[in-house]
Amino acid sequence: MISVSFHGVRGSTPCHGPDTHHFGGNTSCVSLRALGQLPVVFDLGTGLRYFGKQCGDTGAFRAVCLLTHLHYDHTLGLPFFQPLLRSDTTFEIYAPKQPDGRSIRELFLEKIKPPMFPVPLDDFAARVIFHEIGDDDFAIGDMQIRSRFVPHIGPTLGFRVTHAGASVTYLSDHQQPAGPEFTLSQGARELCERTDLLIHDAQYTDEEFVEKSTWGHSTYSYAKWVAETCGVQQLALFHHDPSRTDAALTELANQVGGGTKIGVFAAREGETVDVVTCNA
Repeated sequence: MISVSFHGVRGSTPCHGPDTHHFGGNTSCVSLRALGQLPVVFDLGTGLRYFGKQCGDTGAFRAVCLLTHLHYDHTLGLPFFQPLLRSDTTFEIYAPKQPDGRSIRELFLEKIKPPMFPVPLDDFAARVIFHEIGDDDFAIGDMQIRSRFVPHIGPTLGFRVTHAGASVTYLSDHQQPAGPEFTLSQGARELCERTDLLIHDAQYTDEEFVEKSTWGHSTYSYAKWVAETCGVQQLALFHHDPSRTDAALTELANQVGGGTKIGVFAAREGETVDVVTCNA
């Protein structure tokens, strides 16, 4: 069994207000826990701060991040991750290799330093290790990890994590094809096929997508199509637009869930779901 917790579910920018309180306003961060395994987090958005508060402050701490890409809404939480203040912390970040040859470490050192941030990343007490990956299959403990490049703006990975037969796929930022026909890249298909839980980009309605078809994201209808096409058991609608109210999200999730056998829900900050294999 894999326990999945949502710490940040928004895309583009954090948001706050009475109309977004239920689903939450922090940006992308989801944690996975499995018995006897290191904690794994997808992305480093502002939700990472809340995951860090749950990690405790006693004893050596080690965790792994599977980072989809380097946009601010997926990396802003890193310098606010409380375990980085401890010398007994080891945090490993697996991130997409860059076409210009610059290392991931170099890019983070450029981003987290004065004058953009008061403390250089190298001054944090923790040990932060970077791994550059692409279309790869590897293991973290007993967890099997599959990473594949997926369409978005800039090098972007999707991930699939499998443990004890249960699988979770994370496609936080996924460019829907702009044409009238829905299609799916081979890499995305390899991640989604018969997964138990698919966490998928669902930032736009069909009407919004007309004006934003090149902005790197997906519609609710496309997320549903991907899930149905790939035989997914559960679909978590994710990367909610910051302007989407709780009421609108609830209505859209109900619409997507209608007429399908797939379990559909809108990801909510603070929610935890247990994933067991249904696709054996």
